[in-house]
Amino acid sequence: MTQDATVTRLIDRHTAEVEVARGTACGANCGSCEACVFQNTIRTRAYNRVSALPGQRVVIESKTSDVLGAAALLYLVPFVLLFIGYAIGAALAFGQGGCILTGAVFFALGVVFNVVLQRRKKASPITFEIIQVQE
Repeated sequence: MTQDATVTRLIDRHTAEVEVARGTACGANCGSCEACVFQNTIRTRAYNRVSALPGQRVVIESKTSDVLGAAALLYLVPFVLLFIGYAIGAALAFGQGGCILTGAVFFALGVVFNVVLQRRKKASPITFEIIQVQE
């Protein structure tokens, strides 16, 4: 997965800090939504194999499988657990309210699982690499 970024500073000989513009659902048409009230740039570290300098526009790359895996954990796990919880409630012959409550509890467990997992994964975040300097 590639993205356009700007080098903000050099951390060391092989690492740079880059700033990536976060895409919005409105396509930067701020009159159609209020997403722009949130931070619209992200700063991260990237391996600087092309010796890019501060201020240069670059292309950064990350492993697509890492990004998709993180997205799947973040979005799919809680919803799958929601349906599993609902099914367990139905199998135990709970009423509709009991099934919904069981599903909500499982959904909350999925969210807690993601929070705990993200705190542990800070030691091995998604890595980025500068692969090209744009002209």
